[in-house]
Amino acid sequence: MIGHGVRLLTVLALALASVPADPGAARKPVALMAAPARVVLAGTTRAAVRVTNSGTRRVVVDVSRAGFALTLRGRPRIVRRGARSAASWLKLRPKHLALPARKSASLLVSASVPRKAEPGDHDALVLLTTRPSAGARVAVRVRLGVVVIVRAPGTVVRRLELRRLWVARRGGRRLLELRVVNRGNVTETLARVHATVSRVRTGRRLATLGAARRDVRPHSQGILEFRLRRLMRGAVSVGVVIPGAPGRSAIRRTYAIRF
Repeated sequence: MIGHGVRLLTVLALALASVPADPGAARKPVALMAAPARVVLAGTTRAAVRVTNSGTRRVVVDVSRAGFALTLRGRPRIVRRGARSAASWLKLRPKHLALPARKSASLLVSASVPRKAEPGDHDALVLLTTRPSAGARVAVRVRLGVVVIVRAPGTVVRRLELRRLWVARRGGRRLLELRVVNRGNVTETLARVHATVSRVRTGRRLATLGAARRDVRPHSQGILEFRLRRLMRGAVSVGVVIPGAPGRSAIRRTYAIRF
């Protein structure tokens, strides 16, 4: 039973690594935070991560490396080190942190990029895992994941493709789901993506929908979700726009679907 609880806490901490601290965290026996939750290293360089024990008990934190991936819907997960993993490039100092209650310490994350590394973004996770407290009635172990992106030097390729759009139902809600493919070599952050739904015959606008911000890693794909807040029937056109970053054009595509 305890083992099941540990697994549940591990997944939850990883998924919420970039969420602001809970105001009540300081009252919990075990509570760990890291800032920043996402580190970007340009080539062979280093950065500091501030690790804070906001709980009420002293904790010992073990520091390790792991492979990193995102599901189609943007949830982080630990994986074996793949072709674009930067886990083996990272050096972490120290390997263990002893943190009294409500105290912080710095963790140094450095990258050494191999000479023949493929240009673009490579990523990994720095895992911060607390040891169970001695004498505690319930053994609780919290694992927190800090995403590290290492950009290897060379030509940056940006190539996003908008693929199929379809109507879906999830949890009693109707959604438009769009598959996006990143054929480039850098992570694309999709923000302020919107879809405009209009009548095919008249062109009358029915709704403007927004998708949640998310990342799509190099040579991978993801699904953007647009929540439908009103009932629609018949044939419509859906114009999707991904705003362009400075110096880049927006990406647009129009779909014809039927509700």
